[in-house]
Amino acid sequence: MAFFQLKTEQFLHAGIDEVWDFISSPANLKKITPEHMGFDITSKGLPEKMYPGMIISYRVKPLAGIPVIWVTEISHIEEKRYFVDEQRVGPYAMWHHEHHIEERDGGVLMKDIISYRPPMAFIGRFANALFIKKQLKKIFSHREKALLKRFPPKE
Repeated sequence: MAFFQLKTEQFLHAGIDEVWDFISSPANLKKITPEHMGFDITSKGLPEKMYPGMIISYRVKPLAGIPVIWVTEISHIEEKRYFVDEQRVGPYAMWHHEHHIEERDGGVLMKDIISYRPPMAFIGRFANALFIKKQLKKIFSHREKALLKRFPPKE
């Protein structure tokens, strides 16, 4: 049974209130997800801001354009500090994603810790080495660029 982690950090040129307002809105996730993934929120009537226990369902095409249903729960929130989303139904055997933000000189440092276990036990380890880890890095690289556009350096 393989278990993996991906950690990312990004400095955002904005205040903590502005960053929190953006990342705590479920609707904004599509704005920072690569278009080729066909990401769509399928939950109806979601509130503007997330809350602990919130269940969000998505349709996403993580591999070869094959649509997958992904359901996450917002399991923990501390406003303007962090939130955690955990997969309840989806492509991974386990998915736990921590989103942390903290004020730094002139902006916000955002840190993500993604802990995951690929599906299919032994085969999942090879799949991770072949493409899952690379795909996750590409997704977070895209997200970094999208957030940089959203929160550009101040001139």
